[in-house]
Amino acid sequence: MVTIADLNADDLQTLRNKVLGDYEAFRARGLQIDMTRGKPSPEQLDLANGMLALPGNGDHFSEAGEDARNYGGLQGLPEVRSLFSSIMGAPADRIVVGDNSSLALMHDCLVWSLFKGVSNEIEPWSQQSGTPAFICPVPGYDRHFAICEEYGIRMLPVPLTGHGPDMDMVEELAADPDVKGMWCVPKYSNPSGEVYSTEVLERLASMRTGAPDFRLFWDNAYAVHHLTVHRHEIANILDLCEQAGNPDRAFVFASTSKVTLAGAGLALFASSAVNVKWYLARAGKRTIGPDKLNQIRHVRFLKNIDGLHQHMEAHRALIAPKFNTVIEALEKRLAGTGVANWTKPEGGYFICVDAMEGTAKHVVDLARQAGVVLTPAGATSPYGRDPHDRTLRLAPTYPSLQEVRLASEGIALCILLAALEKHCTALAHNP
Repeated sequence: MVTIADLNADDLQTLRNKVLGDYEAFRARGLQIDMTRGKPSPEQLDLANGMLALPGNGDHFSEAGEDARNYGGLQGLPEVRSLFSSIMGAPADRIVVGDNSSLALMHDCLVWSLFKGVSNEIEPWSQQSGTPAFICPVPGYDRHFAICEEYGIRMLPVPLTGHGPDMDMVEELAADPDVKGMWCVPKYSNPSGEVYSTEVLERLASMRTGAPDFRLFWDNAYAVHHLTVHRHEIANILDLCEQAGNPDRAFVFASTSKVTLAGAGLALFASSAVNVKWYLARAGKRTIGPDKLNQIRHVRFLKNIDGLHQHMEAHRALIAPKFNTVIEALEKRLAGTGVANWTKPEGGYFICVDAMEGTAKHVVDLARQAGVVLTPAGATSPYGRDPHDRTLRLAPTYPSLQEVRLASEGIALCILLAALEKHCTALAHNP
């Protein structure tokens, strides 16, 4: 395939007509494939079916003899906190285990910061003179942005570089006292798949902030979600913050939503001792305790950190071929055309495609007409507005491998057709 920008008007129109014919033939298949969200497939959920019989009749006591059927245990069972200690980068006494959604923990921490403040010495964000703002690496996670939008927190986009956010921009923005926090998905970012470099982590931990109550909302959602035999590791943000003299800066979140059962996992919070005390004081007004039977269930099923990694290898065997299929389809149809760039993630749940500027919405619409539903264009930017209208988030985990193969063929066609149509329109207006 030649670079379409180098084609003359006649060759461009000829190629456009051919691709349009291929697209119409694809649309005639009458497919119905949903690639909107990064959900585990039924086969992935089946990997944890053994949990459905756990903890078993009569097996409801923790290692300390606590009856998991009853109230209490706000911080979570010690053996569960120990199981996830290495993933969270904190000792067990600085970890909290909640119910199934880490997004709920992030929501709570933001709302508590907004209305109660992060300490007794500083006014709540909502009572300070300025309008609170968050730094938002882009492309990013739409549900992070939705929380900010829900509570009127201004969002300040910062581009990702391939090794994490543009730190010069981050440090400049963080100097404003109204900037109270920053969203970070530091490992296999959603959706770019990139891994933050050690230099970026060190700068985030040590940078000067205008707000003394600034917090990193550290969403380590994909800590164990590898797509290759290489398991990327990143520096411990809690240790780096402590070493930099900012021990309370980071709120670390994770969950087992994409490890065990998406709707019945465990959510995890880790931070400094001061922040854990703060969290528990707030959470104690909201709940009498989490689902400790589910916590026992996870310990019985995963057993230890080695068991968790073995379980994730089974996930990798199911989903890595789907990612490879998408990338192969993009390369087959688009390589050399100059119409798109895409990531080749080594972990996480998404492939990020930058289509030709000004075409992402059209690509999504073309795909929808052909029976392939994609995440709305703009979802990876604050307020749902991609100023370049180019970024697409592809989520290949949920459909079957055959469906992913078909969908990928169609998506590549839509990206190419949208670019050709834009070029043809431009030539028509500027012959």
